[in-house]
Amino acid sequence: MMSNDVLRSVRYMLDLSDSKVVEIFALAGSEVPLEDVQAWMKKDDDAAFRKLPDVLMGYFLNGLIFYRRGKSEDAPAPSIERRMNNNIFMKKLRVAFELKTTDIPDVLLKANFKISQAEVGAIFRNPDHKNFRECGDQILRNFLKGLTMIHRPGPAKKG
Repeated sequence: MMSNDVLRSVRYMLDLSDSKVVEIFALAGSEVPLEDVQAWMKKDDDAAFRKLPDVLMGYFLNGLIFYRRGKSEDAPAPSIERRMNNNIFMKKLRVAFELKTTDIPDVLLKANFKISQAEVGAIFRNPDHKNFRECGDQILRNFLKGLTMIHRPGPAKKG
């Protein structure tokens, strides 16, 4: 998935304003103008749309970890990846939302997506490991959908 899609999903999930997104970038040490955030939030076919660079998405996800969990002076700051991929998105989101690997299938089940614990474990392995598995767009999309259902529940259904 594109970094812009993940950023838009997290923004909606947590009901963040554009200025709050700027603050989250700042928590990780990256100063981004409000105009850039607004351009990253545009749909791909909008003339004002701009692609969010991977390195800046790394800053946002680290800022999200600090925003949700607080900044520890004892622990080193998470690394900033130069190239983002779905596996890194999953790892950073898992940390930000304080999820264990065993929680991931339940989050995905919220979005009616079944996955085994072994498949989840393979996504979080080191890329050099023989059982490593690339995280596909469908898994990441459903993970974001499940997190949204948890953190931004809709109105209760009558029935």
